[in-house]
Amino acid sequence: MRTLTTLLEGLRFGEGPRWHDGKLYFSDMHADRVMTVDLEGRTSVVCEVPNNPSGLGWLPDGTMLVVSMTDRKVMRMERGGGALRVHADLSALAPYHCNDMVVDSQGRAYVGNFGYDLHKGEKPRATVMIMVTPDGKPRVVSDDLMFPNGTVITPDGKTLIVGESFGRRLTAFDIAADGSLANRRVWADLGKNVPDGIALDSEGAIWVASPTCSEVIRVREGGAVTERIPVATDAFACMLGGADRKTLFVLTSASSDPAACRAKATAKIEITRVEVPGAGLP
Repeated sequence: MRTLTTLLEGLRFGEGPRWHDGKLYFSDMHADRVMTVDLEGRTSVVCEVPNNPSGLGWLPDGTMLVVSMTDRKVMRMERGGGALRVHADLSALAPYHCNDMVVDSQGRAYVGNFGYDLHKGEKPRATVMIMVTPDGKPRVVSDDLMFPNGTVITPDGKTLIVGESFGRRLTAFDIAADGSLANRRVWADLGKNVPDGIALDSEGAIWVASPTCSEVIRVREGGAVTERIPVATDAFACMLGGADRKTLFVLTSASSDPAACRAKATAKIEITRVEVPGAGLP
């Protein structure tokens, strides 16, 4: 069985891992900052995001986008490490906190949201996915999603796959020329596994971080699970990176509760090597 080793520890809650420019970028959500780490474990702080950062991505010109969760905005950091500015305000469209995001090759950002107050124990309810155009205009491109979370786009740019955490499934859409989503279908029913962050590989399989089952699984279209990697706590996100995209980064934590994460830094980034490299976006 494949095992994980610790690359970085002492985080509050890691989310949104992205391999970019030779480093892993990620959000330390409940420390309100975006960071990087390289494969030697060296870290740097990219920016502070006071309303909880989550999903990350880049426009074609290299400008970084960051989801600001609790005020439901996508922020833009100008190249060269400038101040964060509002790229898009999603508060009129997203009913609750925004979370993960994937940005396509044209700079269109697809952003999910909770849909309800998870941490106050509200009953789950369906919500929307929002697409933000490269010039910052948001619109709803799908509804009736049960907590849309980790999202990937296939290498040809034609298919978007999103993990519906409380639907316990991966759902696929065709991407139209204008960025709209169509032809919704179940890509994989995950049974007991709840999908959080996901990562696509070059064989078309998807690695899925499943916090409720304390594991990362590799699943093929149709639902066949080819591998399971257990984690000591809970797995909340994953990414394939490194120069050959064969390093699997798994972001783990003992809790996702905001107060518990701020009180005790149990979150880690753990890694292992795999045979099939990453593909597509992010």
